Amino acid sequence: MHILLTGGTGLIGKALCRYWTTQGHQLAVLSRTPQRVKELCGPQVQGIARLEEWTGESLDAVVNLAGAPIAERPWTQKRRTLLWDSRVTLTERLVEWLASREQKPAVLISGSAIGFYGDGGERELQEDAQSGNDFGSQLCAAWEAAARHAEPLGIRVALVRTGLVLAPGGGFLQKLLPAYRLGLGGRIGSGQQWMSWVHLDDQVALIDFLLNHPAASGPYNACAPQPVRNAEFSQALGQALHRPTILAVPAPLLKLTLGELSTLLLGGQKALPAHLQEAGFTFRYPELPAALASVLGENRH
Repeated sequence: MHILLTGGTGLIGKALCRYWTTQGHQLAVLSRTPQRVKELCGPQVQGIARLEEWTGESLDAVVNLAGAPIAERPWTQKRRTLLWDSRVTLTERLVEWLASREQKPAVLISGSAIGFYGDGGERELQEDAQSGNDFGSQLCAAWEAAARHAEPLGIRVALVRTGLVLAPGGGFLQKLLPAYRLGLGGRIGSGQQWMSWVHLDDQVALIDFLLNHPAASGPYNACAPQPVRNAEFSQALGQALHRPTILAVPAPLLKLTLGELSTLLLGGQKALPAHLQEAGFTFRYPELPAALASVLGENRH
């Protein structure tokens, strides 16, 4: 296949490039730094700075994962604008470009996040659940709506609502490891909020699954079938590192320092991958301890 990726130099994008290159697909990555694409994604991957630079006659699939990191800093108005432009505006431009092409891809796989649901509390969230009302929810809903505008063009659209990605050498886990390795890790707030997570290998596999299943369309929760509470996650990570997890981060401190961004840490989602499992996808890492052991290098194979 000829596949175009946005966000191809990110954690998931790089892993997809490595996997799809071994499968013999021809890849191009839209990037602000196209000269670094071969270094980051592989020597066989083409880097382009603008969509108009795509030179291939045929385009079989587009995978849209672009987006500035959402949890790096507080959501000031300037930051909100950047987050919106890097997701919603870029996706709108992408669909406009696809509409202008005579030959169109069969499928658009577009990123989203389980933040779509907002703070779900104790509810089990399958893909038909309503979106939340906070900024993160509105961002995801608008992102998905922009991608769906490709459907009238005859393009199959699959929306990937990703959970917390567990990966070696990257992702949110890497921000936690320094403190946990010093024995300074622990629950956040009450620790009762749900965390829906996914191993990077499963994230790559499920996107490949959606690419190759012509009936797959609409939203898919990209998270393992066994979400855990924050306190349980903290304990499992401590056990994997053989460190105590007796400290806790007080909720008021997070609210004071992070503002609305703190909702990402103090709230949670008990998201279940109903549509993926109904379609026949099987997770390699359905349980957290094995996923952590794999990511931390204790059970790589």
